[in-house]
Amino acid sequence: MNAGTVALVGAGPGDPGLLTIRGLRALEAADVIVADRLGARGVLDGLAAEGVELRAEVVDVGKSPGHHAVPQDAINALLVTLAREGKRVVRLKGGDPYIFGRGGEELAFCRDAGIAVEVVPGITSAISVPAIAGIPLTHRGLATTFTVVTGHEQIRSLGGGRDHTVVLLMGIGTLANSAITLARGERGGECPVAIVEDGYGENQRVTIGTLDSIALQAARRGIRSPAVVVVGDVVTLSPYAPEALSPSTTRKATQQ
Repeated sequence: MNAGTVALVGAGPGDPGLLTIRGLRALEAADVIVADRLGARGVLDGLAAEGVELRAEVVDVGKSPGHHAVPQDAINALLVTLAREGKRVVRLKGGDPYIFGRGGEELAFCRDAGIAVEVVPGITSAISVPAIAGIPLTHRGLATTFTVVTGHEQIRSLGGGRDHTVVLLMGIGTLANSAITLARGERGGECPVAIVEDGYGENQRVTIGTLDSIALQAARRGIRSPAVVVVGDVVTLSPYAPEALSPSTTRKATQQ
């Protein structure tokens, strides 16, 4: 039997319109699709709703916060096993395979096993989800750099001021600690923060506050994952942002 292949495909944030053409072609050619819960399932459901028929068997290995239905080691082994059966395997991962998606681990495992692997980049939620809330991560006069951080573990420190945008992925469970940590130094407690829940999904919702207020707001609104947190003055560009959070207003208040 001919050796199979593995393609690590980024599904983007869950909107099938944001799947790349190359990613779609890989799905159409696949014998088996090993799919994540976030992003990946949304794309598959969206494609089906648009009349795109995929012949591949779908294996769900989705993870949710605090619960891994299939451990990563088992996912790695599954990809190799399926490929050795001569199948064309697509590992469909939410966002981009390499942005906190453990794609590098899957790539290395398959290569070590002698399996041919292709990587198809996807649009990471770190950029696309803030964008749907009208928040650019960089903007002339407001932000010249950005950092993407996993909130899966508590962050200890992160330098920079309000012109250094911070994006927290998987950060709802550690939001209170992150807000306190980021409020230290130049940012201060009045630094604007946005939380975008379920970006591109049916329950999309935007919450905007400051580092001092956001943890309480999140608790009162019952904010849940999936959600992307954005910290910095670029948040004030969102149409959801109140005028009181404009950079000039908050800076005057800080100086008084």
